[in-house]
Amino acid sequence: MYIVKQLAATPGVLAAGEYAYHGDHFSYEGALTGEFARIVSILCRVNTLVANMQAEILDSFAEHCGLRPVQGWIVRGTHMSFCAFGNYFAVIDNRTGLLDEVVTQMRQRIGQVRGDLLPGLYARIGGDIDEALY
Repeated sequence: MYIVKQLAATPGVLAAGEYAYHGDHFSYEGALTGEFARIVSILCRVNTLVANMQAEILDSFAEHCGLRPVQGWIVRGTHMSFCAFGNYFAVIDNRTGLLDEVVTQMRQRIGQVRGDLLPGLYARIGGDIDEALY
């Protein structure tokens, strides 16, 4: 939770939190309602699954292309952005330079994401992890 507190204290970060790769467990700090934070945690879990699946497909065509393991993802909107690194997320205002600052903080505090999350994530939604995805 210390990482979440540090991220949430950064000027321009609307909220920061931690989500579970499976299930509905999440925690957060910042200007989100409980329901919106729950939706953000679901969005993070789904986008992490999609990013890992896409990286696996690309890796099957260009082995060792450097996309795996997936470290995180970013969605930039008109007024705010979401970024996730590992199982932590931040909702930020689109101030100039803030996204770089937040991603740098997350990388420094969380470190490298290791391992392959895809089998565990895919199995949780009832997928056959031995089936080829491409």
